[in-house]
Amino acid sequence: MVRLATIGTNFITDWLMEGVQELEDIQLTAVYSRSMEKGREFAAKYGVKKVYDSYEEMAQDPEIDAVYVASPTSMHYVHSITMINYGKHVLCEKPVCSNREELDLLIRAAKDKGVVFMEAMKNVHSPGFQAILEHLHKLGDIRRATIQYCQYSSRYDKFKNGVIENAFNPKLSNGALMDIGSYCIHFLAVLFGRPEKILSDSIFLSNGVDGAGTILASYGDKQAELIYSKITDSGLPSQIQGEKGCMIIEECPIIKKVTILYRNGESEELEFESRDNPMIYETRDFIRLIQEKKADHEYLEASEIEMDISDEVRRQNGIVFPADKIREQ
Repeated sequence: MVRLATIGTNFITDWLMEGVQELEDIQLTAVYSRSMEKGREFAAKYGVKKVYDSYEEMAQDPEIDAVYVASPTSMHYVHSITMINYGKHVLCEKPVCSNREELDLLIRAAKDKGVVFMEAMKNVHSPGFQAILEHLHKLGDIRRATIQYCQYSSRYDKFKNGVIENAFNPKLSNGALMDIGSYCIHFLAVLFGRPEKILSDSIFLSNGVDGAGTILASYGDKQAELIYSKITDSGLPSQIQGEKGCMIIEECPIIKKVTILYRNGESEELEFESRDNPMIYETRDFIRLIQEKKADHEYLEASEIEMDISDEVRRQNGIVFPADKIREQ
């Protein structure tokens, strides 16, 4: 049984808990929040008695095996490294870090301690994504992919009225690239690996945060365009184009329907389990890695590629975070 603690008490942690409650090999044991009141309120929903307002103190609790980190991106490194140094497995919400330097330190520490550190990237752990990988060969030689996630943020109206919440605060390593853009980048990383080169452009808002952007990734024999936005909606699906057909993917990041349109006029809808909340799948994979004691696991490379692409996009567009410095453990 994996005894889990959480850092963060927002809606995303509730979504994770929906999956946790369905699984027999994991249970919530403790909750951390900067506000003891919010922590107790969250813990009460799940019948948990242990509540901390000090994450350092929680890290020293011997009755905790693993921690789910869902704090602002700028705090992912500090929270994760603290838990790892005390021998806790860590499932860290996307994007896994502010930059590649932080990620390298976390991966090295996790391997040294023999614990699992994994990014919580729900789209690539879902049955829909596995179906994509299993049927990709049917498209023949892949030439182009368009991966997009454009969603008018529920916080954008507040932003336009002068209320800057975390999602639009670049001081917290946030913005469109690091928020929903990370889904597109990680999707690409698992699908095709590391691109040979990228070109990118961003749309900036009044406080300097990026509200939308586009990335063109070149692989020599194929191209991919990543389109992401927190200030507009899109009615178009993602797609992967091959010489034998085109795969239509609805929706991102929650893959609900995948259809292959073949050049001969035939079509095929792929069959897979689909949920409105797919976070159970990443939790299952996290548990499996813990049970297999795989600190050096198959999901780390995609996170490394994701961070490298994000760093290069930020370099090209002049996006700088306070966290952009090599941290010492």
